[in-house]
Amino acid sequence: MDKTEKRELTTQKIELREDDDGMRTISGYAVKWELKSEIMGYFRRFREQFKKGAFTETLDNEDQRFLWSHDTSKVLGRTKNNTLRLSEDEIGLRFELDLPNTTLGNDTYESIKRGDVDGVSFGFQMRKQEMDESDEDNIVRTVVQAKLLEVSAVAFPAYPDSEVSARGYDPMKQYADEQDSMELRQKLILETYL
Repeated sequence: MDKTEKRELTTQKIELREDDDGMRTISGYAVKWELKSEIMGYFRRFREQFKKGAFTETLDNEDQRFLWSHDTSKVLGRTKNNTLRLSEDEIGLRFELDLPNTTLGNDTYESIKRGDVDGVSFGFQMRKQEMDESDEDNIVRTVVQAKLLEVSAVAFPAYPDSEVSARGYDPMKQYADEQDSMELRQKLILETYL
């Protein structure tokens, strides 16, 4: 079962550009590679990072959108029509968005320009992960491959002082449940044959 996860970043800088034709563009990073998050999780505490190239497959094969605060009725751009451009570089997942000439586009531009909105968030579904549990008090989840669903400008990142933070779905609980289930299956198999 695919669970959508969201991560919020308080960015150091969302860049704004306006050309002579009135085209307004915002750009920045939705994810920075191997930058560990603050401590997350409710079931088990962990830190998270994304491996370089985690979104390569989804960027090549799927359509992503840029939203206002994860609201699917407030679409600011999309990759399918090239109003949203996403690319992976040495730093992370970079976005460039041409804002529409709409009330929402104008409000977004003004809110970012004034500094009222400086958060970026993204929604994803994890496809492949690695867990480093060598230090039980410092578990690290590395997302190796994920399906990117959307990038959003957000007014209230979950934890404004952190680079990355989580809200909602707790991946460590699902991971622990899967591990417990595998151990139980192995135990039942052993008991059956012994």
